[in-house]
Amino acid sequence: MFLFKQQQSAAADKNGNDNSVLLAVKFKTTEKAVFCKSLSEYIASSYAEPPEAYRDDLRVLDELREAATAALDVNANVLKRNIRYYGQLSFILSKFPADINVKFTWYNAFDSDSTVTCQDLYFERASVLFNIGAIYSQLACRESRNDKDSLNRAFGYFQNAAGVFSYLQSKVVSECRTQLTTDLSSYMLTTLENLMLCQAQECVWHRSVLSHMKDANVARVATQVAEFYDLVIESGSHGSLSNTIPAYWPDNFKAKKLYFYAEAQYRKAQDCLANSQYGEEVARMQAAQEFCNQTNELVTYDQRWSKHIRAAVVDMTRAQMEQVSNNRTRAERDNDVIYLDPVPSSLSLATISPYKLAQSKVPEIVENPGKFLGEEELGPPLFKGLVPFVIHQAASLYEDRKDQLVSNDLINALDELTADCESALSSLNLPNALEAIKKPIGLPPNILVGADEIRSEGGYLGIKRLLDNAIAANNTAAGLLDTAEDALNKEAHEDLRIKQGASAGSARAKRKQSGELTNTFRSEIAKYRGIVRKAHDSDAVIKGQVDTWSKFFALLGSPREEIERQVPSTTANPITDPHHSQIIQRLQQYLDEVSIMRRERLKSMDKLKRIALEDDVTPALNEEMQRLAAQSSTPILKFELHQFEEVFSQQLDKYTSWRKYIAEEREAQSELLDSIREANQAFIVARSNHPLLQQRDKALSNLETAIKRYREASFNLHDGSRFYASLEGELLKLREGCLDFTMARHMDALELIGVGQGEHPTDLSQAPDQDNQQQQQPTNLVWDPTMPLKYTSPR
Repeated sequence: MFLFKQQQSAAADKNGNDNSVLLAVKFKTTEKAVFCKSLSEYIASSYAEPPEAYRDDLRVLDELREAATAALDVNANVLKRNIRYYGQLSFILSKFPADINVKFTWYNAFDSDSTVTCQDLYFERASVLFNIGAIYSQLACRESRNDKDSLNRAFGYFQNAAGVFSYLQSKVVSECRTQLTTDLSSYMLTTLENLMLCQAQECVWHRSVLSHMKDANVARVATQVAEFYDLVIESGSHGSLSNTIPAYWPDNFKAKKLYFYAEAQYRKAQDCLANSQYGEEVARMQAAQEFCNQTNELVTYDQRWSKHIRAAVVDMTRAQMEQVSNNRTRAERDNDVIYLDPVPSSLSLATISPYKLAQSKVPEIVENPGKFLGEEELGPPLFKGLVPFVIHQAASLYEDRKDQLVSNDLINALDELTADCESALSSLNLPNALEAIKKPIGLPPNILVGADEIRSEGGYLGIKRLLDNAIAANNTAAGLLDTAEDALNKEAHEDLRIKQGASAGSARAKRKQSGELTNTFRSEIAKYRGIVRKAHDSDAVIKGQVDTWSKFFALLGSPREEIERQVPSTTANPITDPHHSQIIQRLQQYLDEVSIMRRERLKSMDKLKRIALEDDVTPALNEEMQRLAAQSSTPILKFELHQFEEVFSQQLDKYTSWRKYIAEEREAQSELLDSIREANQAFIVARSNHPLLQQRDKALSNLETAIKRYREASFNLHDGSRFYASLEGELLKLREGCLDFTMARHMDALELIGVGQGEHPTDLSQAPDQDNQQQQQPTNLVWDPTMPLKYTSPR
């Protein structure tokens, strides 16, 4: 009992300080945050409700947060305040989106320099739940280890703490939408859960010793404590926790693990003594001694260097070492002198099976807080009358689906039908062909618009002027290239003459050849000649088109009356054949039916849009929400959008009849277009026998083609004008570069042959060698006053 009394003394610290053999979790701390202003604005803008109706709820919510996060001593009231705030947060998450405009700042429980600030109600709830687990751990550590009732309460607190950290890791943290501090990481929460289970099982061991349980059972309980510490060492050694987990925890874990393995062997040895198994008693005591030796090495090292292991833990391990050492000496002496029982090896000893009683227990009020809303524990639910945010999401989703169905499927299908009809009529040249019969005088609108364009651009003379400018610009470009090339050729010829007659080794002979200096210029000239040649060919093609269509261009540039006069008309000789008139009448009747069909279709589309505009799904969604709430045992309903799929289907069913209407319209239009094609074929045959109509059609077709050709030529010539303007600037630079080069070379040549500016040699090849002249000049020049002054020619 000496060992247990030492543990009782060390464990009975009610302040959770370093004298305790158990470890408590610190609180997460936070900055002040206020819900009232942001939630009021959100209710007004997103829910279209007066926020004044929820003034009391907003005030209570702010008071709950302030009370839950206040820095107070740990007691049952602090736990109640945190649980109440947690429960209300769980409920309002079904009413508001998580990212409301309230900033929450929480510090890492194990590192005050690490913080997270975000707008996330899930993060706020997770942080509060972490503190609930921390409160359970601190309440457990404050319980006395001297009586069974206190140990039972501590056991329950530790199990609840383990359950809270487990629930936080598996259900709550995954919903957070921000980066978390490492105290909320999966590895840290698993480590905390395992630690709480260790200490809960340790309470069982304390109680079993206090209750004088059989030594064999105490050994099994101790074995489970040691195995729990193995788990917490494994989870706590993850690399991401190296800078987060308190520095003194790992060594305490190791010391406690070795302690309880030694305790298990010691208790099993006591059981062997009671059952006259003296040899196994000695082996068990030796095994316990080995664990004590390992603990002693750890404790001695820790005290010498890091001083991480708590003094209370050091005291209990030393007491255990003394007790085990004394009992081992006694057992070995008794066996050697009295019993002479064979001592088995440590490897042959039967494993002590663990006896697990501690397990994670999530408090019901944490796992299902809605069950306690309206009761004393959590109070009445806040914002009870507010429509949940998911209903607004569902209504928005329904609007998207409705728009997709109405706009993209139904309306677009009707528009496509109409477009197909217009395309089919256009391919048949209807109703233009009929209008040409009924109103033969006048020109089609496309001809009139085209003629106005051509007239505004100057008609044939305007296009001819553009063409002439293009040809002139091409000639100018070619002339610039010729000038540049001529300059280079002259310079090359002059260079060749300079080198003739030059003595070997002289400056004239060593002068660089023109070909080495003019490669770049000549490459540029060749490149631009190709460009100018291609432009000339393009201009020739345009000129051919202009010449071919010149008469039509001239006509289209004339007044409208002149164009109408030139186009054949059927006014003087209309179609009078009764059979032909009947064909025309039937075709016109079909076209009138098309017009009626279009008008009715537009009315139907307007009706469909009106129905969609008046379609409000909110009442149906509220009804479904109330039905789901009635079936639930808790007011905290976490609605998901998929729960309203049946409502969406029922509401969208009203548009099913429109799909049938579209199918009927498609079939009716197909039949009508078939009739039109048949009537139009007969109409074409009738027209083919009328020569004036053929001539008119041919004339209008030619005018349409002429307008197209004019536009093409005009576009190309205007584009060519911009091209030539740019090209001329580049060619001017090239020409000036060549001229500058030839001038510089010419001046250099004159200098080499000793000819000043203004003087001209008769034959460059016969010019005196300047180097030789310089060598022949006397070197002992003395000024003679009687000699006349001689001035050097200026350079």
